[in-house]
Amino acid sequence: MEYTREIYWNIGHDWTVLLPMYLLSFAAVAVVVNEFIHRVRVYKQGQPLNRIDNLPLRVRGMLRDIFLQSQVIRVRAPGSAHALFFWGFVLLAIGTTLIFIQADLTDPLFDLRFLTGPFYLMFSLVLDIAGVVAILMLLGLLVRRTIVRPAGLENKLDDAVMHTLLLVILVSGFVIEGARMAVTEIGTPLAAWSPVGLLAAKLMSGLEESALRGLHSNLWWFHLFLVVAFIAIIPFTKLRHILTTSTNYLFADLGPKGLLPTIDMEDEEAESFGAAKISELSWKDIFDADACTSCKRCQDRCPAWATDKPLSPMKLVQQIGDVAFHNPQAGLPETLGKDVLWACTTCRACQEICPAGIEHVNKIIEVRRNLVLMEGEFPGEEVMTAMENTEVNGNPLGLAYASRGDWAAGLPVSVLGENSDVDILYFVGCYASFDKRNQAIAKAFITLCNAAGIRIGILGKEEKCCGEPMRKMGNEYLYQMLATENIEQIRSYGIAQIVTTCPHCFNTLSKDYRDLGLEVEVSHYTEYLAALVEKGQLKIAPQSFECTYHDSCYLGRYNNIYQAPRDLLHAAGAQLTEMDKHASESFCCSAGGGRILADENIGSRISEKRAHMAAATGAPTLISNCPFCLTMFEDGIKGAELDNRLKPQDLAEILVERIADH
Repeated sequence: MEYTREIYWNIGHDWTVLLPMYLLSFAAVAVVVNEFIHRVRVYKQGQPLNRIDNLPLRVRGMLRDIFLQSQVIRVRAPGSAHALFFWGFVLLAIGTTLIFIQADLTDPLFDLRFLTGPFYLMFSLVLDIAGVVAILMLLGLLVRRTIVRPAGLENKLDDAVMHTLLLVILVSGFVIEGARMAVTEIGTPLAAWSPVGLLAAKLMSGLEESALRGLHSNLWWFHLFLVVAFIAIIPFTKLRHILTTSTNYLFADLGPKGLLPTIDMEDEEAESFGAAKISELSWKDIFDADACTSCKRCQDRCPAWATDKPLSPMKLVQQIGDVAFHNPQAGLPETLGKDVLWACTTCRACQEICPAGIEHVNKIIEVRRNLVLMEGEFPGEEVMTAMENTEVNGNPLGLAYASRGDWAAGLPVSVLGENSDVDILYFVGCYASFDKRNQAIAKAFITLCNAAGIRIGILGKEEKCCGEPMRKMGNEYLYQMLATENIEQIRSYGIAQIVTTCPHCFNTLSKDYRDLGLEVEVSHYTEYLAALVEKGQLKIAPQSFECTYHDSCYLGRYNNIYQAPRDLLHAAGAQLTEMDKHASESFCCSAGGGRILADENIGSRISEKRAHMAAATGAPTLISNCPFCLTMFEDGIKGAELDNRLKPQDLAEILVERIADH
């Protein structure tokens, strides 16, 4: 027998079938197009933003993330189920397309049939397997949503509609196949190549042929109506993520990770700064709301949400969408909630895990900018005081700028104003300059560089705060003032390389300062020292010790520096026990986003929660690489009453104790 089947068996292939089929299909597509035209008008309320540059790279990234489901499967169980369902559904869609091409194009126009022979056998087998996998994965996701119901996973009407419709479409497809096979294929070699359809056929084999034909015909039209309905409701339900999430991969931010747009503070035509209304956000910020799948991955990883603060990144994005579509004149600070906006630590955990390419952090910063620059609002008096201190003395601690370099007295370090013949500029930062606990890290770094024969210089009283906490709090004006002064000083000495011990300084100098004209190589001390150790220039004598290590957000997620600190720990003899949340899943210390300047008055303390995570490893030492983190852990360990179980130390302190004798 010929390995093929009659397409449109029992249905017919004349105008009485084709006309209503294509009219319904075109009507559904017209509904989708019309609704998305409306939605595009809503997106265009936002400010212009170029996200179609470098199209070849963008298209490659989009195709990778769509067809490999690379973002989705990062959360293994539900992600794998979604990916398998997606791949199954895609194969079914391809199969339907091939049937359309043969039945309505190549066969009537060119008398060409390609769904025959071995190709047809594989075609049948693959589609059966794809269909049953899609059904099983959809049932698994349905059980998770309706029975398991992870905390925070919201169930809405369109979730029920979406799951039910997809399930009925898939199951009815197999019943249609089974009815056809019960009449035409049972007992033939062809039947084995459609195993699921064969099972359905055997279950129906006791029916009369007339009953099977009637069931097949009626269910075929019902199935068609369901598919048409599925297409038509896409833009009105969460199903629109099929299009919007896929497109959002195309609009990915290709710039340096976490880079904020620099405001032209000299723009005399600007009526306001930041975003108070939806029209002052970008079109991408509005589009993100349509791409959101409410999977709550961002919410699950938000340190503010985990410590009972009102910020849910997922809900914030959805609220922006509600404003854009239903109340575009509403004030964003009032609608989103000021406590929500100030709670963000800009740790980027939400953005890194998002399977839909949504950018949460910049939305919050833009609204903060409006609150600070236009309304003069801060989350507390202590933040306003820190801003005033920085404006007067160049640091938020309120200490005299002239004493900024006093910590280095007697150390082998040059102040550039006196001697600029150095190998590197050490940009010390405010905490290492003025806080006694963090001065120990600065001194340790100097000692390590000296052991490696590196001539090191500092700006001393000419250094100002890098401005990062002020910028993340929304004070772009103060940030740019500080940055401009720092850049002028660095340029005046012809510095070729900068090293910092603060990831916040590192991220700001290496990325944000470039927008203002600084073109100097910038390194964090962990990478810099790791390179010296690898070259043999810095010799470390390992001494065994137990520890756990905290990946700071601005070194890890913002700059993908995970291995260098671990290499140094290994060189120092560490027996490292990782926390459950480490590397890209690391949990914030609470100091980012300018929160180092603010009191934590809502919910429980983030630093205490992180201290408990560290203590759970059983390791006696918690290693960090950031002065903000160390400061938070000093307080968090005391607040959590873990003083007798856990000691916070910086990596530089571990290394300096193990410098090998030459």
